[in-house]
Amino acid sequence: MQACILFTASPSSESTVKNIRQLCREFGLEPGKTLSDGTSSCLAQEAHSTARIEFSALREAAASYQIDVNEIQPDARIKKLLIADMDATIIRGESLDELAALAGIGSQISAITARAMAGELDFEQALAARLALLKGQPASLLDAVVKGVKITPGAHCLVATMRAHGAECYLVSGGFTFLTSVIAQQLGFTGHHANQLGLTGSQLSGTALPPILGKQAKRDFLHHYCGQMNIPLSQSLCVGDGANDMMMLQEAGLGVAFEGKPALRAAIDTQISYSDLTALLYLQGYDARDFAA
Repeated sequence: MQACILFTASPSSESTVKNIRQLCREFGLEPGKTLSDGTSSCLAQEAHSTARIEFSALREAAASYQIDVNEIQPDARIKKLLIADMDATIIRGESLDELAALAGIGSQISAITARAMAGELDFEQALAARLALLKGQPASLLDAVVKGVKITPGAHCLVATMRAHGAECYLVSGGFTFLTSVIAQQLGFTGHHANQLGLTGSQLSGTALPPILGKQAKRDFLHHYCGQMNIPLSQSLCVGDGANDMMMLQEAGLGVAFEGKPALRAAIDTQISYSDLTALLYLQGYDARDFAA
């Protein structure tokens, strides 16, 4: 059976094209269709092989050029459902870490966040520990977090294109509704789900209101929306970066580790580490000509 390989990289450049050609020669691949065009933020090039490929060696060699490489099904189909993590996926950085930095306790909380996303700490326990450190901080800091948020390159195009082709898109985050509500509206998501911060007057209470949205809830939302839309899991795409996304990504039709932590990359085969989020469109078989303006 013919293997179909997709190379992606951001930004698109002539040197990247040359490096992909070199990788094809080294690994006996036949260059195929170029899915991107001259205006694309991310280069996307297909390749094919009828022989067995040492895929791990190919991925390692591609990484030296900051090129992502993934094996895809030759009949890759556009997905009807997108469920995306927010922190360090749809937006840059971790919103709770940003909140902590504004409160002057950034290093204390970011250390806990890093261990939780790496799978070294239970998500709910780590969340409780971080929120407790924020008790008494002014709620006005939330507005500052919203104002400072940076959208990950390609996020607008990803959501707009999938919505334009009839997909439903949901932002499902272990973060908080004060931010998911803004990001979901700004990018055009169908809806959003996240935790809700507790407040005591105009201060943070140091807790989140139950129930806590963690890894099980992310997986459950995947099944919920597939059932609601009456589609099989195979027609879903999920993307995230941390250990709390693993269960959801493993059960999705296409689960993608985006700039994933080591524990996630060890469990999820499809990985985007150097390309922007439009790579998720190419992984589904979209051509740049299909992208929403």
